[in-house]
Amino acid sequence: MSNYDSNSGNGIIEIKHLGKVFGKHEVLKDINFSIKEGDVTCIIGASGSGKSTMLRCINLLETPTSGEILFKGKDILKEKNVAAYRAKVGMCFQSFNLFSNMTALKNCMVGPMKVLKKSKEEAEKEALFYLDKVGMSPYIKAKPKQLSGGQQQRVAIARALAMHPDVLLFDEPTSALDPQMVGDVLEVMKKLASEGLTMIIVTHEMAFARDVSDRVVYMQDGIIWEEGTPEEIFGNPTKPETRDFLSRFRNM
Repeated sequence: MSNYDSNSGNGIIEIKHLGKVFGKHEVLKDINFSIKEGDVTCIIGASGSGKSTMLRCINLLETPTSGEILFKGKDILKEKNVAAYRAKVGMCFQSFNLFSNMTALKNCMVGPMKVLKKSKEEAEKEALFYLDKVGMSPYIKAKPKQLSGGQQQRVAIARALAMHPDVLLFDEPTSALDPQMVGDVLEVMKKLASEGLTMIIVTHEMAFARDVSDRVVYMQDGIIWEEGTPEEIFGNPTKPETRDFLSRFRNM
């Protein structure tokens, strides 16, 4: 049984007084918010506002300078088993991060076999299931260089799902894609949202954030400036900074 199998507290993930400093540059300043199980939280804001750094701190790809990150009531910064935690809180990157020497199928099998200790047969069965779920069944023998960006991102999502995560983090999942490929990836993410997967998504896709989120967080200068429902943030933001940022996307 994992250390993370019992839940406590208000959210599946709770961020308390999170700070991150690079040299003399304070990137995150006293960040506080909570993620409820089954919610889709979209984090929006201009480039350089700290969105991706916060996501990388949640996944422990960056070590916070201060604060706490609670996962099911436990402070993950004090836990020793990072691999077990990352198996529960998966991440999809803007650059896909697939293994270039492996097929789509093998990319989705390696984590479950190495981290979850699944047999090759079980890992293959589940990998095929998740590749089918994201519409990539015809490409299971293809290597990343044979796939388009959108196809690679869908394989990356299948790979993350094969780990049976409780929470899936997405860091600008469509920013490296050609416009015609963005829709395919967003469609997969909409499907996952409708199935109740807990997701935290850093995105520039405002229409997607408006239509799919349970909660929207607007970040600026390393601070959570405003958060609320999509109706509140997109329909009636209270802060002038939020209104100014969203004014660029009036044609949603």
